Order: sequence, then C-alpha cells, then structure tokens
Amino acid sequence: MKTKFMTLLTTVTLALPVWAATDIDLNADGVLTIDEVQSAFPDITPEAFSAMDVNADGALDSDEVVAAQAAGMMPTSNDG
Repeated sequence: MKTKFMTLLTTVTLALPVWAATDIDLNADGVLTIDEVQSAFPDITPEAFSAMDVNADGALDSDEVVAAQAAGMMPTSNDG
C-alpha cells in the first residue's frame, strides 16, 4: 500500500508544473509560445526561451516546460 501511495504522490507532484503551465496556455493548444510565456513571466528573454525550447520548434511542450521548471529556468505559475 505504501508503494502505491508513493507512486501516486510522485506522479501527482511531477504533473503539477504541467497543470500550472496550462494556466498560461492562452489559446489552449497544448504548447507555450514565447508570447504566452512572456505574458506570464516578462523577465524571460527570447534567449532564455530558446534555451528551454530543446527541439527548436518555437514552442514549449509539456516535457520542455517540466524540464525548464526543474532547472529553475521558468517558474511555475504559482511562483510567478
């Protein structure tokens, strides 16, 4: 039972930054553009956004958001 609880807790904890990021996904397309990110976090520069955009497609997907938040490059919506 403890293992199931810890697995659930870990899953929910890891998913929280993605849920928070959906608050700033203004057009609800599942990715964040630089305009959406800067509307919530004006201090994020185009260079910082490019560093977070690992696949260089011009938008941050959920994996990139989680990685950026884990690296401290982008705050969660609760932080900003």
